[in-house]
Amino acid sequence: MNQNEISSELLNRMISRVSTVMVGKEAEIRLVLISMLSRGHILLEDVPGVGKTLLVRAIAACMGGSFGRIQFTYDLMPSDITGISIYHSHSGLFEFKAGPILSNVVLADEINRASPRTQSALLEAMEEKKVTVDGTTYPLPRPFTLLATQNPLQFEGTYRLPEAQLDRFLMRISLGYPTPEQEMEMLSRMQMTHPLERVRPVIMVEEMEVMQREVQSVFVDDSIKQLLVTVAAESRHHPKLHLGISPRGTLAWMVASQAAAYMNGRMYVTPDDIKETAIAVLSHRMVVQSHNRLEDVTGEEVVLELISRISMSPQRSRSGRRS
Repeated sequence: MNQNEISSELLNRMISRVSTVMVGKEAEIRLVLISMLSRGHILLEDVPGVGKTLLVRAIAACMGGSFGRIQFTYDLMPSDITGISIYHSHSGLFEFKAGPILSNVVLADEINRASPRTQSALLEAMEEKKVTVDGTTYPLPRPFTLLATQNPLQFEGTYRLPEAQLDRFLMRISLGYPTPEQEMEMLSRMQMTHPLERVRPVIMVEEMEVMQREVQSVFVDDSIKQLLVTVAAESRHHPKLHLGISPRGTLAWMVASQAAAYMNGRMYVTPDDIKETAIAVLSHRMVVQSHNRLEDVTGEEVVLELISRISMSPQRSRSGRRS
């Protein structure tokens, strides 16, 4: 068994472990792991009570390393996220007290309940993997992943995330309600003890770092890259969109597809990999025309339409592999 197969087995074991807490959400758990392998951040958007926070806590419990939680409220200050320098009069020196953002896995709970000014405090951390406090820059631990939850905008007390911040989330994922059978299973599992209490680490932070480096080596044939570029170009002229896929979005899609292939035990990307990741990576980067939003047109629908137009038949790569 080679290293990629060992990693694939570990990742699938992690999916199984988290599934003991989150019933019937294997596809969503898989997308979260794909994003983490891509060094990306995840936005979990759904109505209250479907398990967004629980999913993040289960993921963190399955991975060794530090965990930080930020509960976003209307009065949250940027220093509550990044940390603060405290002056000690007896020594005449400042001491930096790190905020929860300096952790391997960070839960930003109900991120859209804080003001845009406070939300923007996350931008440096998300993009550059560092924070600056009082003119001093502090690197974040590696690996670093931010998992944010938010309620739909129609809920009272929520703010719209700035487009610049939305674009820095590799994926936006919705959990949805469980089926009646899944909800029955959930009640049975939680009747006596909470399954989260039994979750133990499956992957250490050092192993995740190795996997993230290996994902970068997953082969992407030019024919696959051409599919990504074609969909992006189509989105920029789509009549239902005010804003299409940015070059950052195209790059994020390719990296997520590499991670999807890696999770499947392959070191090359296929059309199935780009289809699996398309909606989660692309839909939140699009801005639907206002009159189309009134007709309930969504980014997800546009992504499906764009992919359906493009031929996804596999092509033989120059290296001789099927892509």
